[in-house]
Amino acid sequence: MQTTAKLIKLLPIQTGTGKNGEWKKQEIIVETEGQYPKKICMSIWGEKINLQQLQIGNTLNIDFDIESREYNGKWYTDVKVWKVGLSGNEAASSPNFNDDDEEEVVYVPDVSDHETPF
Repeated sequence: MQTTAKLIKLLPIQTGTGKNGEWKKQEIIVETEGQYPKKICMSIWGEKINLQQLQIGNTLNIDFDIESREYNGKWYTDVKVWKVGLSGNEAASSPNFNDDDEEEVVYVPDVSDHETPF
């Protein structure tokens, strides 16, 4: 699934150690666009956490999966982000170069064909 939403809150990064080693998780609260905006809590895991993109007020393009699981008779739903990037307007306004050194070239890879969920 995919949505475009404005980042309104960053929750503290959570870390720990599991059977597969160290892990970290960043939960974010975003607000969708449209006539009836909704707030959604989403989880970003591991190397997908990019704090430069995750600035309050940024509009993000978010690809995510929704999964529910049962535990002790109750159901819990996770919204897991597998790709996040700045929306078109936010990305265009982000500086790609250093104003002090006009010859410096910064390579910005196209992430549209990276990090598929399967």
